[in-house]
Amino acid sequence: MDKHDLYELCVQSVGHLAPLLRAIHGGQPAALGEDFCGTAALSRTWCALKEGATALGVDLDPGALARCPETPGVRLVEGDVRTVADPVDVLFVGNFSIGYHHTRAELVSYLTHARSRMNPGGVFVCDTYGGESAFLTGAVHRPHPIPKSLDGVGGRICRYTWEQRHANPLTGMVTDVIHFRIDDCGDIVEEIDDAFVYEWRLWSVPELRDAMLEAGFAETAVYAGLADAVDEDGNAYVTPVEDPEEELEDSFIVLVAGRA
Repeated sequence: MDKHDLYELCVQSVGHLAPLLRAIHGGQPAALGEDFCGTAALSRTWCALKEGATALGVDLDPGALARCPETPGVRLVEGDVRTVADPVDVLFVGNFSIGYHHTRAELVSYLTHARSRMNPGGVFVCDTYGGESAFLTGAVHRPHPIPKSLDGVGGRICRYTWEQRHANPLTGMVTDVIHFRIDDCGDIVEEIDDAFVYEWRLWSVPELRDAMLEAGFAETAVYAGLADAVDEDGNAYVTPVEDPEEELEDSFIVLVAGRA
């Protein structure tokens, strides 16, 4: 295991996300774009769940891309997401990576490029967080059992920490950090402090929706990040958030979508 394995274990939930993105699209999307893809875990799952599906993962980090095993249907590009023009049905930016664009001009420019990649009926989706704790500093800790298939040992726990180290509500800039600790029967046997450090612009929901419309998307919607229902075949069903007081917590993570 390295920090990328632990990131997939503790941070990502691609088995739920891939069907959710298909539900947000609302049709039969085949081509996924995953910008800032890291190890391309979503791309791999997208292609594994549907025969004939394809995915293009783009990231600047060769080390992360190297952790992605060769997967039928998945193509990887090491480079700037703004230089890739391949058309897609769904383009996803996850794990708050939309915040790599620090100014509104950069954000709108990127979204305009994303809009140009949309197949008819295509949808762009990114996530963000907000609510009463959005600009508070502090940490959240969660334990995740490590499967034997991952570490060859079994019975150990990864203690995952998400820390918001700095936050400036006047500029919208935040510093978010991920730490990992491996616990073996109560003993910490490995620590990876500052495994990932992010300097982000935390975009609010209305800022993202306004920027999407300016970039040429026909309409926008917000989704709570969980499917409303999943049938026995694993197909997800979802509706946009209409009443935030009823459908969102005081602190929340949401998906913001722009439809071509």
